[in-house]
Amino acid sequence: MDLWALQELLSGLAGVRVLAVGDLMVDRFVYGDVARVSAEAPIPILARASESVMLGAAGNVARNVAALGGVTALIGVVGDDAAAHEAVALVGAESGVEGFLVTDRSRPTTVKTRYVSAGQQLLRVDLESTAPVAGDIEARLVRTIADAAAGAGAILISDYGKGVVTPAVIAACLEAAAAGDAVLIVDSKARGFGRYGAADLVKPNASELAFATQMPTDTDAEIEAALARALELSDCRAILVTRAAKGMSLAVRGQAVRHFSRPPPEVFDTSGAGDTVMAAVGLALASKAPLEQAVELALLASSVAIEKAGTATVSPDEIVEAELSAHREPFEAKIATPARMAREADRWRERGLKIGFTNGCFDILHPGHIAYLAKARSWCDRLIVAVNSDRSARALKGEGRPVNDLEARALVLAGLAFVDLVVSFDDETPLALIEAARPDVLVKGGDYSLDGVVGREVVEARGGEVRLAPYVEGHSTTETLRRAAGER
Repeated sequence: MDLWALQELLSGLAGVRVLAVGDLMVDRFVYGDVARVSAEAPIPILARASESVMLGAAGNVARNVAALGGVTALIGVVGDDAAAHEAVALVGAESGVEGFLVTDRSRPTTVKTRYVSAGQQLLRVDLESTAPVAGDIEARLVRTIADAAAGAGAILISDYGKGVVTPAVIAACLEAAAAGDAVLIVDSKARGFGRYGAADLVKPNASELAFATQMPTDTDAEIEAALARALELSDCRAILVTRAAKGMSLAVRGQAVRHFSRPPPEVFDTSGAGDTVMAAVGLALASKAPLEQAVELALLASSVAIEKAGTATVSPDEIVEAELSAHREPFEAKIATPARMAREADRWRERGLKIGFTNGCFDILHPGHIAYLAKARSWCDRLIVAVNSDRSARALKGEGRPVNDLEARALVLAGLAFVDLVVSFDDETPLALIEAARPDVLVKGGDYSLDGVVGREVVEARGGEVRLAPYVEGHSTTETLRRAAGER
């Protein structure tokens, strides 16, 4: 994905509301070392060292939505047991997740306990009931879906086959999606996808697609055939199949299958990776992003998630960092998000380095820009350059500007040896970035007065200084454009 498009997409996820419905689990991970085999049976002995507990299934979808900046209403079923209290506490501890948990005293809270040593699972123990919910429990779920779906841009169903996703629950989700103009997405482990009606997207993995169609799903050609069959057997509008290291494949009704891939990461733990995909796709579509862009985001997010231990979440900064690390050119790594800029500035400060900050449109780079930036760098150890977005540059310079788009301008700046970090801003001024970077030196051109420099008070209040770099006469983007147009 284009780096700037990725950052714009991620920023658009903040505050977007989704509804997560389905099987709720408590995921427990017991970690330890194996140094010997039991004398009682040919099994390893795990010397328990630590334990971690987190929400799984629909709960993990909600966690991932919140980690990406969204807001989730989480609907699920728990039993009347200690694990239920644990689940309620876990939901309450998640910022951005509002829990609507229904208690069913006839069933246990679903718990998956995994025993792990040296990064490998030795054993998983499940406590669960797969009997479908019914009666008052089902009726309460249906009523809650209708209420909690208000304002949601997407409804995400996690159907792990544990009995919560009944036909009545599916119908309630379809009705709520239609009433609220929300997309309906299903993570399905069912034998067939027809039970989900006209869902916008169904997301199985390759083995689940094979199970639902009774067809092989190893190669691209086999995946395409199985997807075509799955669409024939259902009314859903699209199917996205996750294929581990092979990426993902998307079938939209009436269109050719598209395959998405990226270099396979160093896989550590795939637990919950499908939930990360579900959250990223759902939140992106809820923000009105195109489906293909949502899939690209989900692929990137899942590649980050599986390099973590346990049922993990992924943040926007981690996604951007992963995309940056995939770029081949080292200068592209200088392009940063505001959050990454703040972290880099903190690290530089810890090393005792003097931080400089300047800003501008830098539309057509000319000798005046070079002299200005070189001078700014001479006053500090690390120079941050904030560059106007296309929208803010247009607002500042007028129609027809900028000549070069944001990505082009940022890449050129990042290619300069005396520029250490490039960050964009869409506001009228870079004040928020200055407050986040806390520079020691704030630099502007000599055509400014000290009183007119935005952020002066912020920098000087911290003991920093504002300096004006000499203005190079006869060199400006405006002059360059006039000469190009043959004007004098």
